[in-house]
Formats: sequence, structure tokens, C-alpha cells
Amino acid sequence: MPAAETLSAAVLWNGLAVPLSRLLLSVSVGLFLGTLIEALHWTRAVAKVAQPLVRLGRLKDVAGASFSLAFFSGAAANTMLAEAYEQGEITKREVTLSNLFNSLPTYFLHLPTLFFIAAPFIGPAAVLYVGLTVLAALLRTLGIVLLGRLTLPPLPEGCVACLLTDDPKWNGRAALDKTWKRFKKRLPRMVLYTVPIYVVFFFLKRWGAFDALEAAMAEHVSFLSWLPPQAMSIIVFHMAAETTAGYAAAGALVQTGGLTIKELVLALLVGNILSSPVRAIRHQFPYYAGIFKPALALNLILSNQTLRAVSIALVALGYALWG
Repeated sequence: MPAAETLSAAVLWNGLAVPLSRLLLSVSVGLFLGTLIEALHWTRAVAKVAQPLVRLGRLKDVAGASFSLAFFSGAAANTMLAEAYEQGEITKREVTLSNLFNSLPTYFLHLPTLFFIAAPFIGPAAVLYVGLTVLAALLRTLGIVLLGRLTLPPLPEGCVACLLTDDPKWNGRAALDKTWKRFKKRLPRMVLYTVPIYVVFFFLKRWGAFDALEAAMAEHVSFLSWLPPQAMSIIVFHMAAETTAGYAAAGALVQTGGLTIKELVLALLVGNILSSPVRAIRHQFPYYAGIFKPALALNLILSNQTLRAVSIALVALGYALWG
């Protein structure tokens, strides 16, 4: 196999060992931080930030704390939910809704990077494109609040407020001891799942499995005939390569006057929808499986991608009709 022939120690080190080590370090820090915050009983204080939405959506206080943490660390936010689920504090439906509820703060984590990558390529259109994706993230969060309101049982009157004010005496030493015990218990399982899954995905990518899948998807975009032919190149590049390639194609078309700003933004939104599922499975599954059980991890990724696609499609449709 050609890929196997070019496999060297340098390729394994730079392409597998280094990024895997970074992933494990990131998830480990998030695991420790989330466990420590729970041990210190800070969830009640942090949850106050999102308390109105939490109560409206009938979510537990841990969902509010996770939501607030997600603005700073997605790993810590997910670790908090995983801990609560394993301890029986929240149900599978609640952990799913709580994870989806974090869509907005999780998106804000990547917002500066997204904008500063897009802006040099597409100029002022970056503000419009990023603004529409922020709107989609906001719609996802509000949609989850509504869904929680409709599907979760009512909380006892005053339950959230009661939990938020019921803080035991702070004990840093005891909290650290408790955190370290939980961390040592959960870390081996995280490594057990994350490492083999990441290695398998590394070789699948190297052997062209994901390239073939993305190429197959890129060839079937005839249902987008409502977009100008020039826009198709943006979508294809967005799907067949990294996101930057889509921006580069968009920038070239903007410079040559091949597309209007509206057509450009719509093409980027469509490319965003079509390219995300494969990338999510490839990049997020090893990370999620290190925090949640693999079956739950896959369920959360699929739920997130479905909700994400629907929200961006609604925003794109609204922009196409009234933008």
C-alpha cells in the first residue's frame, strides 16, 4: 500500500503522537477542572449565570454550571455532565439536552479563530457570515430550552434556587483529595477509549477513507442548482478539504467579481452544513469517547450535528428569502 510505504517515524510522531498527546492533555485538564469545580460545589454559583434559561427549560442546576463553563472549556463542561450522569443526578435525556444546551458557549470558544481566518479571505462578508452562524447557535440554545420545557418533568417549586444557595462549607484540601480520587478513577477509562479510537481514525484518514467519503459527497451537489455555478466550487472545496480552502475559493471569487456577497455567504453556509458531519465524527468522536461512554458519545455527536444542520439551514433559508 502506498500509504504504508511512506509511513515513517517522523510521520507517526508529528501526525499521530503529538496531536494525540495534545488531545489527551486537553481532555485530562478538562476532566480534572470539571471534577474539581464539582467537588468545590461551585456549580451552584456558576449556574446562576444561566439560571433563567435553566429554569425555563426545566434543566438541573448542573446544566447551568456546564453552560457557564462551556464559555471557557468544552472539556470541563462535558466532564461535569458525564460526572452527573454517572452518579445518577441526571437522566440520559437530560445529559443530551444539557450537552445541546451548550451549543452557544461552545461556539463562542471558536468564534475568534473562525472570524480571523475568514476575514482575510472574504473581507466584510466575514462579519455577515459569522453573524449568521452566531444566530444559528442562539436558535439552537433557545430551541433546546423549548424542547426541555416540553419534554422534561417540572422541577419542584424553588428547586433550582434552593440548590444554588445550599453551599456546604468550603474545604479546599478535602475538595482536592476528592477530585484526585475521581480523576484517577476516570482517567484510565478515558485513555482506554481515546487512544485506540484516535489511532484507528488516523490510519483511516491516511488510507484515504475520509477523503473518499468527502469526495463522494462533493460529487452529489446537483440539488444545489439554485446557486450560481461559481458557488459550487466554494462548496466542493469546503467539503473536500479543510475550511480554509473554502474561504480561499470564496476570496478568489470575490476578487474576480464572480459572486455577490449574498451568493458567497449562502455558499459558505451550505458548505458548512455539508462538510460538518464527516469532520465531526473524525475529530470529535475520540474526544467525546474519552469523556462519555462510546454509545452516548456517538449519540451526542449525531444529535449536535442534526441540530446544527437544521439551525444553519433555517438561517440560510431566512437570509435567502429576506436578506
